Amino acid sequence: MSEIRPKQLGNRLQTDTDDLLVLDIRHTEEYDDWHIPDSINVDVYDELANNPNTAKEALATLPDGKEIVTVCAAGVVSQTATDVLEELGYEAATLTDGMNGWSRVHRSAPVPTTLDGTLVQVARPGKGCLSHVLISDGEAAMFDPSHYLEEYEEILDDHDAELVSVFDTHAHADHVSGGAELAERHGVPYYLHSKDALAIDATPVEDGETVEVGSVAIEVIHTPGHSEGSVSFDIDGEALVTGDTLFHESVGRVELGVEAGIEDSDAEANAATLYESLQRLLDRPDDVVVLPAHDPGSPEPPVTATLGEVRERNTDLERDREAFVETLASDIPDHPPNFERVKRTNVGQEDVPDDELSELELGPNRCAAE
Repeated sequence: MSEIRPKQLGNRLQTDTDDLLVLDIRHTEEYDDWHIPDSINVDVYDELANNPNTAKEALATLPDGKEIVTVCAAGVVSQTATDVLEELGYEAATLTDGMNGWSRVHRSAPVPTTLDGTLVQVARPGKGCLSHVLISDGEAAMFDPSHYLEEYEEILDDHDAELVSVFDTHAHADHVSGGAELAERHGVPYYLHSKDALAIDATPVEDGETVEVGSVAIEVIHTPGHSEGSVSFDIDGEALVTGDTLFHESVGRVELGVEAGIEDSDAEANAATLYESLQRLLDRPDDVVVLPAHDPGSPEPPVTATLGEVRERNTDLERDREAFVETLASDIPDHPPNFERVKRTNVGQEDVPDDELSELELGPNRCAAE
């Protein structure tokens, strides 16, 4: 059986794309919804599942001279595709666990700053998620970590740093946070605003509070709207960790908490609240680096932009209050998959078994307003 591990594929896509062809054999609508960047789609899923020989005609048209990596949802039917391709004379391998495996890939890179320390961005290209690690004077803080904790443990080891605090900007709707578990493992505080920590053991953060990590000060800015407990973090005036409040080219959605049944509000009220929260962030200096919790594409770290650049690129920020509220409250895009259960898990109202976490959060990121 010829297979390639997700992390190995991720590394190769950074270095030798000329020799590699990623072939997604899922149904076209699934591919259009969520896929590996630069992959191609040949919708032969049903043929491969029912009678593999009927897929040969379509697969025989693929270009020669490239190694083909086959992809499906879980790496089962794509293994049949690999077998057929090898019969046709192609060099082929199956992506282990398919898109499920791709969702686990993490990449990291330092964020350029003049902080008295190091700021590392961790990107999860299969989910569009971004998290951050601050290291200063041998101490470390995590912001918005995924539940794949080994990725963050490696960063601590690489920098010989001791974890002293874990922060979540809000209760996420697209992925399960690893924040509480990571903090418990290291015996350190897990910081989450009380409005989002509905049934979870967390150290509450309050607007204007400052937390020290090494010689770096982290200021808490309560920026509700996307969720009632959304906060942003000003890291020594150099960087703004904005969660899902402010993206580089959009802003956070305003109805997810309401529709998940955990907020006693409505989309219009949340949009008005978000507008006011954004004004607080826009008062910061233009040269501060904006670090959101998501990027709509398949992020290659570091994904950064100054606040001045965000002002120029982000059309949501050009609307007056009335237009902003009307647009966000009325134009509701498709929801993130399983967002209700993900939200309830992150506020502590639902306990999902470890072996179900990956499947629960499979699918595209849809936390930005469109």
